[in-house]
Amino acid sequence: MQTSTMAALQAIFQDVFDDPDLRIDRSSSASTVPAWDSLAHIRLVGAIEQQFKIKFALGELEQLKNVGEMLDLMERKIQSKR
Repeated sequence: MQTSTMAALQAIFQDVFDDPDLRIDRSSSASTVPAWDSLAHIRLVGAIEQQFKIKFALGELEQLKNVGEMLDLMERKIQSKR
């Protein structure tokens, strides 16, 4: 499942950051993606929640260090819906 989730996440990042050439991987983070500031983060989280029909708790988001950890959390939330 992670491959398709990662592909969808890639598209969300490209849309939120308005950069069709943006490429992310599991190690990508706010320090490695240009323009990933607090406002972009809010838009990113909102887009992910809407696309995948999941909700993040604030405490969960504060602990994430990179895209890989976000992806793992998303997978757990998606699985728990089934």
